[in-house]
Amino acid sequence: MNRNQRPNPGLSRRQLLRYSGLGVAAVAGSGFLSACGGDDGGGGGGGGGGEQRTGGILIHGATGGGSKDTLDPHQPVQAADIARCCNLYEPLLFWNNNFELEPALAETVEPSQDAKTWTIKMREGVTFHNGKTVTANDAWLSIRRVANPKAPFSAGGQLSQIIDFQSSKVVDDTTLELVLNTPYAILDTLLAEYTLGIIPDGEFDPQNPVGTGAFAFKSFEVGKTSTFTKYADYWGDPAFVDELQIQDFADDNAKVNALQAGQIHTLDNLPYNLVDTIEGAGGGVLVAEGGQWVPFTMRVDQAPFDDVRVRQAFRLIVDRQAMIDQTLSGYGSLGNDLYAPLDTAYADDLPQREQDIDQAKSLLKAAGAEGLQVELFTGDDIGSVAVPAANLFAEQAKQAGVQVKVTKKTPFYDDDYLSYTFAQDFWNTRNYIPQAVVGTFPPEQGGTYNETHWDNEKHRELVSAAAREVDEVKRNDLLHQAQEIEYEEGGLIIWGFRQQVDAYASNVQGLEPSKYLPLGQYKFHKVSV
Repeated sequence: MNRNQRPNPGLSRRQLLRYSGLGVAAVAGSGFLSACGGDDGGGGGGGGGGEQRTGGILIHGATGGGSKDTLDPHQPVQAADIARCCNLYEPLLFWNNNFELEPALAETVEPSQDAKTWTIKMREGVTFHNGKTVTANDAWLSIRRVANPKAPFSAGGQLSQIIDFQSSKVVDDTTLELVLNTPYAILDTLLAEYTLGIIPDGEFDPQNPVGTGAFAFKSFEVGKTSTFTKYADYWGDPAFVDELQIQDFADDNAKVNALQAGQIHTLDNLPYNLVDTIEGAGGGVLVAEGGQWVPFTMRVDQAPFDDVRVRQAFRLIVDRQAMIDQTLSGYGSLGNDLYAPLDTAYADDLPQREQDIDQAKSLLKAAGAEGLQVELFTGDDIGSVAVPAANLFAEQAKQAGVQVKVTKKTPFYDDDYLSYTFAQDFWNTRNYIPQAVVGTFPPEQGGTYNETHWDNEKHRELVSAAAREVDEVKRNDLLHQAQEIEYEEGGLIIWGFRQQVDAYASNVQGLEPSKYLPLGQYKFHKVSV
């Protein structure tokens, strides 16, 4: 299956050069130097060539952080959590930078002909940070933890519904046999989720975690900083740097200022309007295509969004191209209220929604919602695009007679997350089925981050049937039907897909663009300073 992004005809030649890995030339004498001192290492920026040096400290900056920060591999929420997760732990399979599956802790994952029994062969010679050899039993423990039917984590929502826990078994130290209670043709894609990191059998302590990643835990100060050291016995290519620090920042401005001052080396989710500023000062910008999105979320079980006419009116209020031009500075492509644009099943034949204020007014009038007033919750830790997009939507809504009060919360991801009537969120690249399960199924059906509280039985049946279908053509037809339902009735406003734009200091080398996660999937062991 080809999961590559369609070419974006809107890319400028300058953007194409950056995306193709030619990088941006470093400017000598700039403020973008290593927090540990030193010169630029002879390289041409994160996307350029040059010999990579070993040693030193790499400091990464992320917006967000608070009392909910975690080192638990199975429940990261905000960007700093994800960065920590991707360096401490590893799943059974990897999505590579082109969003294609590759072996990770599993050498092979093979289905039976009916896709009900899957045999996982573990990579031999892999050890945890405590020196223990990784076995199939560790994989089975990790899967059972995320897929606990009573309380599944993000990666285990669908797994909790389909695994036959009694029949599945560890065959030997290197072989795990997963037996399912129903055929599931794309089980391998679920095993590649970054939120399914393998942990050792026995007592797992998130305060003193042990994984298989290129970096091992050293210290963690909740809401502030975390430090990891190079794992000398890592099974893959060893890390260039001796130590990795991940620094939390309250907002994007503080994070960008730290990069310009030489206090950090990398940052994810650079505000799009600062690309020229960073480049002009000698820093580098990494631009990657992908399927990332920052939706508006409407709770369908609460007024006014319990009326589908109001939801459709809000979708017609949005000027999508203006959102891309003004909040993404053009670094994006049109969305049509559907996710997973890298999936071959993506329903790109449905009519593209455009701003239609007259129709929006008509729908609101029919719903008895003229002069509507709503509160829109946003926050810096959603991502740099969130607050500008919220403010722009509020301006656009005035044309339809809707008053939107924008409330910025710090942190956004607190105990109120998933309870907002009208809000935003961020999502990274996934294919349609796992995204639908995680984001639109109710908790009892495996959903873990259903911000809209949408519960559509017909949609669920189609998604579940598609997951069982081994014929790709038939599977895609079922998914097209599911997307039509979500297009007409869902609670998401997906106005665009953003290109991933990250920044780095001039002395950073080894970064590669990824369609999956920021900064080359946060694989900082490939980076040198």
